[in-house]
Amino acid sequence: MPNAKISIIGSGAVGLATAQRIASKDIADVVLVDVVEGLPQGKALDLLESGPIEGFNANVRGTNNYEDTKNSDIVVITAGLPRKPGMSRDDLVATNARIVGEVAQNVAKFSPNSILIVVTNPLDAMVYAVAKTTNFPKHRVIGMAGVLDSARFRTFIAKELDVSVEDVQAMVLGGHGDSMVPLPRYSTVSGVPVEELLPQDRINALIERTRKGGEEIINLIKTGSTSFAPASAVAEMAETILKDKKKILPCAAYCGKEYGVGGYFVGVPVKLGRNGVEKVIELKLTDEEMEMFRKSVEHVKGLVAAAEKFL
Repeated sequence: MPNAKISIIGSGAVGLATAQRIASKDIADVVLVDVVEGLPQGKALDLLESGPIEGFNANVRGTNNYEDTKNSDIVVITAGLPRKPGMSRDDLVATNARIVGEVAQNVAKFSPNSILIVVTNPLDAMVYAVAKTTNFPKHRVIGMAGVLDSARFRTFIAKELDVSVEDVQAMVLGGHGDSMVPLPRYSTVSGVPVEELLPQDRINALIERTRKGGEEIINLIKTGSTSFAPASAVAEMAETILKDKKKILPCAAYCGKEYGVGGYFVGVPVKLGRNGVEKVIELKLTDEEMEMFRKSVEHVKGLVAAAEKFL
């Protein structure tokens, strides 16, 4: 049986790290796409040559031609302008909406049955842009956000308590940005709610650090953006889909009646399997949690309205 095929559009830091994660875990063969001639070809060859050392057999190739992505099982869209110090995700709307729109047209042409994982910021608006441009069924267009945001929350909780990250589970809802909604009530350490392990002021500090997680890294790097954690998040999503694991993961998924969202892509827990988003899990939220979630959704709606001008 031939290997599954994942195409990654964009050979920047996130695209390259994602290719490395997917190949090294033998999740699928990888096609790396970029507009810069020679860049994806060289990076792909470099990654391929690490196979004998790392012990993976996945094939990796680079190209400037979308035709080489034909019949991909999954397409990961990372193309776009990365954030720089002082920029919010929202600042990228105009430029990245144009880029993502063009990418989506090519993806739909050559891989009409693929599942799309969108990484480009501002994430929630770009997922909407991809869905609108491709006209794919909504369950086959997914944004990578919640897996990354919850991983950051899990990391900070583990460090605060000096426990293994493997024992920590966390949930983050809403838009991928400052309005995201980390939920300590649904975050646990070996089943024990975080609220029973930490005082409220420390929980609030960890929530704020999670919301600013990407900005913290960008301000430290200065000349680059985040890459390793987003790549790991994409790899987990891709593996879950291709192996039909039915894992419950927080992703930017289409919500109609769910949570009263009314037709937008926002971060919610979903059952992820071979068909993409197989079910949106509706958590019982307190009035306060729901109010924060609604505010986050309103922010997403504003970004979508801004992006639609360029589609």
